[in-house]
Amino acid sequence: MLFKFALAMVLATASATPFEAAMSTNNSKDKYASSLMKNAKPTARSQLKRKLDEDEYSPDITGYSIKFEQCQFVKAYYDDMADDEDAGTILATKRFVIFRLCPTGSECNYNYGEYIVSMDEYLEAYTQYAQEQQESWCETCEENCEEEEEEDGDERRRKLEDYDCSCVDTCYKIENMEDNGYIDATEFLECQDIYEDQYGNQLYAGPYCSGGEKIKIGVFTDENCMFLDTSKDVEDYLQDGDGYSIKLSHALLKKTYDQDDPVSCLVVEEEEEEEEDEDERRRKLDEEEEAEVTEMCQQLYEEAAKCETTHGFDNGYADYDGYANQVANEEVVCEYISALKSGTYSESGDIVVSSGKITTGGGTATSGGQKFALTIFIAGTVGLGVYAAMLHTQLTKGSNADLSKQGGAMA
Repeated sequence: MLFKFALAMVLATASATPFEAAMSTNNSKDKYASSLMKNAKPTARSQLKRKLDEDEYSPDITGYSIKFEQCQFVKAYYDDMADDEDAGTILATKRFVIFRLCPTGSECNYNYGEYIVSMDEYLEAYTQYAQEQQESWCETCEENCEEEEEEDGDERRRKLEDYDCSCVDTCYKIENMEDNGYIDATEFLECQDIYEDQYGNQLYAGPYCSGGEKIKIGVFTDENCMFLDTSKDVEDYLQDGDGYSIKLSHALLKKTYDQDDPVSCLVVEEEEEEEEDEDERRRKLDEEEEAEVTEMCQQLYEEAAKCETTHGFDNGYADYDGYANQVANEEVVCEYISALKSGTYSESGDIVVSSGKITTGGGTATSGGQKFALTIFIAGTVGLGVYAAMLHTQLTKGSNADLSKQGGAMA
């Protein structure tokens, strides 16, 4: 009974997610908004470009920064697994990331938006941005710290004496990572097999949410990386082509969940290093250029389910036509985000059941109906135990009486 009750809660929670929005027949924009996060499947960049080419309204978020807030696994009913006789379960693990768009440089107490997106989509967009920034940083480092010969050929100097050239060592380590026995953790953002024993049992590596605050690479027992094996360390199964053990480098992956370093959505143009005459420079300074949003921010904003008006976000969809579903379902999105943040689910995505309390979507308190059901269940169990003891006593006494009538002797 308790299992059925918990299962009903899982199904009820799944049906209350913001990813099953009611469809509107107004236009294609409503259809896009309602299916935005269905099944939490990532959208390819080609699809994103098509959406942007359709001249859909896109709020100005150049004055905001993306800040990671929390990640969470959620186990919910999934049709495909229910139809698969070999699945062993009807619950699929879905991975989410909650992030904020905060006014750049602010404490993010007001005028911010809160969003939920699939972990796959979040990591794809964020790591590509981080890799591009890292490459650009190392290129600048090389240009500014390259040693050049003086005309007399006897002395060598730095191109820029005031430039911090400690970056040279860091970039050297990044470039020679594999030679030093490391592999970048972002290589395992997609689930992939890493080990097979002599009986054909395989293990897989993929990202998982650690404590809601960090994203790490873990060991899974299935090819979709839904069932995490916390007893295993992924580095115990990683080897290079020669069979030597290798370790993970987490430098890039850590950036995706660094709450202390929000990423600005404003594209900052690099300074032109080519020689220009003074008149050309003045003309560029006098021209008013339109601010541009980074591709990462644009992609994540478009793909995420949104909770904006609750937090006073000024630049959201609420005041624009053609986004009826987004506005109509915003309360559902906000409630679902709140449920994920409340401790409703464990690290593996199961509904938390502990200390006689069953956690529901809104918090950790047990409702009156749940208390009544649990009381009846416990009372019934105790009653059955008492009845069983009485039957046992009666049967024992009856057996002894029969033996005494036979003279108390046994052959």
